[in-house]
Amino acid sequence: MLAHDAHPLAPHDVWTAWSWEPGVVVLLLVSGYLYVNGLRALWRTAGKGHGIRRWEAAAFAGGWLSLAAALISPLHRLGGALFSAHMAQHELLMVVAAPLLVLGRPIVPFLWAVPLNWRRAAGVSAATRPVSATWKWVTLPSIAWALHAAAIWVWHAPALYQATLSSETLHTLQHVSFLGSALLFWWALLHGRAGRLARPASVIYLFTTAVHTSLLGALLTFSTRLWYPIYDSGTLAWGITPLEDQQLAGLVMWVPAGLSYLIAALALAATWLREPASHSIFQPSTLP
Repeated sequence: MLAHDAHPLAPHDVWTAWSWEPGVVVLLLVSGYLYVNGLRALWRTAGKGHGIRRWEAAAFAGGWLSLAAALISPLHRLGGALFSAHMAQHELLMVVAAPLLVLGRPIVPFLWAVPLNWRRAAGVSAATRPVSATWKWVTLPSIAWALHAAAIWVWHAPALYQATLSSETLHTLQHVSFLGSALLFWWALLHGRAGRLARPASVIYLFTTAVHTSLLGALLTFSTRLWYPIYDSGTLAWGITPLEDQQLAGLVMWVPAGLSYLIAALALAATWLREPASHSIFQPSTLP
């Protein structure tokens, strides 16, 4: 999540431009280790498919790999040269990695991976009024929707966005807010307290997210003014102008990202219409 290198990436260097920032690599390895070991402990105790179903474990694996692709692969450094690559990285975090990680329900395996007294301490802390009240508030679908929307629009303000490319602190905050708000948003819609009767509201939240992100993408696509002049020096090596790069970035946000929210909305609506009133595909977590 550190700021991009000062020298924009050139085409002949792309396949060797992997990023191995220790903080990112360690966090990825630790999270993967905790999930795998916790899942083994859970399935060894309760049997395979209990607590965490196999498709949920596969979803977490897909989300983890998506995070690695966004933060370690050459896409990360390419974002310092091309706005369109930076946009693709952000969408990979928000519309691919975040929902897959949420579907994998990682808190359950994480708890099973640590000693019993740690689990009890975590349970006691989570039950305290300040923690419980804060969590209930930030995972209200309306609040999670607003936080996610604010993160997307605020960070795309030209002055702030350009500042992230020259400041490690701001760039880290940008990625944390994108991924963190996306995790809250998807968790509130998929695992929140809404239940079956509120599933149509979740569909509306997804649809409106598709609308406002598509609007931002369209503004970038059709603008005749360059929003981020900092990319002036990085695009020519790739055979495109800065404005064409901006238009491509807008299309990335507008079409594939917007469609991802719409597809998720349709899938959620389909499960709501298909399942009986007394059953939900999102089963309660099995706590250790």
